[in-house]
Amino acid sequence: MRRISSKATFWYKWIFPIVWFGFLAVFIAMGVFASMHNDRTPLMPFIVMPALMIVIGYFIMKKLVFDLVDEVWDDGAELIVRDKGREDRIALSNIINVSYSQFVNPPRVTLMLRQPSNFGSKISFSAPVRFVPFAESPVVEDLIRRVDAARRK
Repeated sequence: MRRISSKATFWYKWIFPIVWFGFLAVFIAMGVFASMHNDRTPLMPFIVMPALMIVIGYFIMKKLVFDLVDEVWDDGAELIVRDKGREDRIALSNIINVSYSQFVNPPRVTLMLRQPSNFGSKISFSAPVRFVPFAESPVVEDLIRRVDAARRK
């Protein structure tokens, strides 16, 4: 059994959002504190821009990061998917399509399932990070070939 999802998923799902929103909250608090102690310090730039960055950041992370499952393991004829303490086994023959988006950060693999699993009919996970930009992922290429072979049987 080998892991086919990125080990950095915890960083993307938990650490980066806490750092992002925490930094913006501190920035807003510093602006409010400075404007309370100095009448010439404008308050609006310290509120509007970080608030806008919070809203935009939340929607981008919701679309690209928050829906990623924690782990995906390859167990031969099936994949073991784990997310937030839950686990499900998905047969390769149950996968309709494997899509790979390598030009987003983190790189995403989305599996569309014939029969929904405990995680729904679409499962997204972060592909292992490659140091060679714009190169195909051998893990994803192997998964696509094996899914195609399982469907033909």
